[in-house]
Amino acid sequence: MQVKVEIDEAIIEPYAIIYTNEINEDIKDVVNYFNKKDVPLCVLKNERIVILKPEDIFMIRIEGGKTMIYTYDASYQSKKRLYEIYQSVGKDFMQISKQTVINLSYLRSVEASLSGTLLIKLKNKQSDYVSRKYLPAFKKYLGL
Repeated sequence: MQVKVEIDEAIIEPYAIIYTNEINEDIKDVVNYFNKKDVPLCVLKNERIVILKPEDIFMIRIEGGKTMIYTYDASYQSKKRLYEIYQSVGKDFMQISKQTVINLSYLRSVEASLSGTLLIKLKNKQSDYVSRKYLPAFKKYLGL
């Protein structure tokens, strides 16, 4: 990907324009990076509001119609939808299935399964499967 920066003193607030022939994962990552807002994520635990930073989050998963956030030693519920949280957490996160997003910084191991998917294990002992739809992007991240 080529990058070009132009300085114009008439510009008050910086903006970016991306020229491309298709929207691929690299383009999505760049857009997500620039759209990332450094706002804390408010979650619920026992009727209390808890503030989390993206670096505290290991996994985000939909369970029973609820959005659950997992940290090293606790789980929380969010009123936001999975895609809303995924858009706000940044480039260290990757969607691995329709219902799960993981923080790649906390990836401990990856195991091949008999069904052709990969089982990922995180440092907080949580695990989940990478579905076939998200497998190519995940393998690309791993360099496979």
